[in-house]
Amino acid sequence: MLQSTGGKVFFCLVSNEDLTLEEALETYRKKDSIEKIINSLKNEIEIKPLRVWSDNSIYGALIIGFLAQLIISLIRYEHEELKHTSTKFIKKSMMNLTVTVEFGKQPRRRYIYSNFDPINEVIMAQNKVII
Repeated sequence: MLQSTGGKVFFCLVSNEDLTLEEALETYRKKDSIEKIINSLKNEIEIKPLRVWSDNSIYGALIIGFLAQLIISLIRYEHEELKHTSTKFIKKSMMNLTVTVEFGKQPRRRYIYSNFDPINEVIMAQNKVII
């Protein structure tokens, strides 16, 4: 419950467990973090609904989803200009990037990148890919 009085905001946490104020606030913050991660997995990484899958399929989908979140977090960490870019935009940008592999005489290969946008240009430039 939120209540505002003269610019100050107060909220009340209600629980059926006997918790100290610190324990209640810590539990609330953990719950909020978990809800944000699940929301991102569902709406930004776009994991499909899990309710009809087997346990192993659910575990696999969650592992892949968490790995995708980790990679995007590392991209944000490495590239200051992407620090505040949404997961959805980073994912879409990387999905649009196209790599064509041209095979020549063994063992020569040529990688041709296309469909650049400002987000994947930042990522690829730091990884020394010629744009």
